[in-house]
Amino acid sequence: MRVATARGVTTLTLDSPHNRNALSTPLMTELLAGLAAAVADDAVRAVVLDHTGPVFCSGADLKETAAAYASGTVPAGMLGDVLVAVRECPKPVLAKVAGPARAGGLGLIAAADLAVCAEEATFAFTEVRIGVIPAVISATVLPRLQPRAAAELYLTGDTFDGRRAAEIGLVTAAVPADGLDAAVARYRDSLVRGAPRALAGAKELLRRPAATDLRTEIAELAALSTGYFLSAEGREGVLAFREKRAAAWVPTGDAGD
Repeated sequence: MRVATARGVTTLTLDSPHNRNALSTPLMTELLAGLAAAVADDAVRAVVLDHTGPVFCSGADLKETAAAYASGTVPAGMLGDVLVAVRECPKPVLAKVAGPARAGGLGLIAAADLAVCAEEATFAFTEVRIGVIPAVISATVLPRLQPRAAAELYLTGDTFDGRRAAEIGLVTAAVPADGLDAAVARYRDSLVRGAPRALAGAKELLRRPAATDLRTEIAELAALSTGYFLSAEGREGVLAFREKRAAAWVPTGDAGD
């Protein structure tokens, strides 16, 4: 895996084209380490998941899985750790998908906060066709997908394109292949303008369970809002807005509207 950091963004690039970026134990180990390093680096505001080669991710490394049968365990269990690390990363994670993704690769895409794909990219939940089920990835995939679409695609294993992926909620947006870099850059540049603590707090809001009592929920959220307004970030953000300047946390070169 390749790791690069610039202008507040760490890019983690899946770089195992010989097996179509399959989620092998070494690749997942490197991905976890890359995420941990990005979280620990205060200069990093967002993470981009990219890939080399024509395939984003082919899912589990089936060669490694077959070799592990003798031990009675399979490396797919580690995928859960990766999905949790991506989903619970306090910094926004943006997936850039230029090519096909299958099985576990779709779990990785769904775990990201934002995902942009090429319209020509293809996707499929192929698990049932090899006698298994998309179990672990359901934790991140099913909250994204429309229920009818999930049933259709889980049970048939059929392939679908980027436009369909956007329609059913698997990705944020699908764009022509020649516009993918520009679309990712727009999201990336918007993300780094958010305050670090506020970005983490916004991610927590998105994971907040549905309320059973509206008045209690409103009171809790009002207290939370007040705390953010009174924080150092909140005070700086309001002052920057009034003074028509970039806030202190915005990396140099990203001060535009």
